[in-house]
Amino acid sequence: MRRLALRILSFSFLPFLTGCYSLGNYRLGKDQDQYSTSIIESNKKQTLMNLIRLRYADTPGLLDTTQLISGYQLQRSAFVGVASDTFPIRPNGGLAAQLQESPTFTFQPVTGDAYAHSFLRPLPPATLLPLAMGGLPIDVLLRLSIQSINMMSNNRPFSRNKGDIDDHIDPNIDNFFELIYDLRQLQAAGLLGIQLQQTSDPSGKSLPTNHVYLSIASTTDPTLLGVVKKTRELLNFSPKYDRMEVVYGVGEPRPGEIKILSRSMLSILGQVAYQIQVPDDEVTSGSTTSHVDVPVHHEDRSLITVHSSHDDPKQAFVSVYYDNYYYWIDKRDFESKLAFTITQMLFELSKTSQTPGALVTIPVSK
Repeated sequence: MRRLALRILSFSFLPFLTGCYSLGNYRLGKDQDQYSTSIIESNKKQTLMNLIRLRYADTPGLLDTTQLISGYQLQRSAFVGVASDTFPIRPNGGLAAQLQESPTFTFQPVTGDAYAHSFLRPLPPATLLPLAMGGLPIDVLLRLSIQSINMMSNNRPFSRNKGDIDDHIDPNIDNFFELIYDLRQLQAAGLLGIQLQQTSDPSGKSLPTNHVYLSIASTTDPTLLGVVKKTRELLNFSPKYDRMEVVYGVGEPRPGEIKILSRSMLSILGQVAYQIQVPDDEVTSGSTTSHVDVPVHHEDRSLITVHSSHDDPKQAFVSVYYDNYYYWIDKRDFESKLAFTITQMLFELSKTSQTPGALVTIPVSK
């Protein structure tokens, strides 16, 4: 009977020792959600940190996650024995299992041409305007990414000082903000059209060229008739054309064209960074300059409101720690979150593929 009991006990461990346990199907969805969330949060912190660095005249930087490997190892063991020095002889045994997780992250600093491309190259209109086709509010998009449209400037007073060379020049700022406000109304009403067209060189010697066109549909709605008329006037929209081509440039456009001077990511981040309110002691210590005066007009206010405190924020959409202060965007501030998210999208559009340079691989063991 004892031999039979030992055999039964031994066989009961066989499934544990030899069974096939699949971790992949179980971990796939959970790992995908967790790592996706971690990468998104990391990118948000990196963008906010670059804003704060620019506010302090510090160097912005990028570190891209190029590879993520998550490995798992399941170790199982079992033992069965008998104690021969006891009477009656009793079998004994045990089970043991250990799950090891060993993720590896590979980062690549953005340097050289890729750094210049990401930060210094103006975003082309053919890349910017199609974002409005996907539903992004065109007024927020243009306020962030555009320096001027035709002769209408987005160069707000906070970046122009008394005594500057262009201090006496009227940049038609009010017309710019009236235009983007009207464009937003037309977008919401479905009267604003943006078409992207690609032309190829028949010889195949050059890369395809993207052209972007803007059109404004007619309407019988009495509340929108004035908006359509005013927008067409501001854009010099001739009745001869069903649509106008949007081209990169500054100054008076040619017939059938709308000139847009777009910003680089460094300029986009700088415009936001200059308006971040910093603590007074950071100014008196010389770490940064004084913040701009509190704007009187709504359009002079920053699209992204960044708060600062010595205490770790509890209601933060994203927060970073810099120079003994926490800086954060309140998660209840929808307008700031929207503008910040659009800024991140523009950051992704500004990136380019780069040749492998210095790689930083960090294995993590648990």
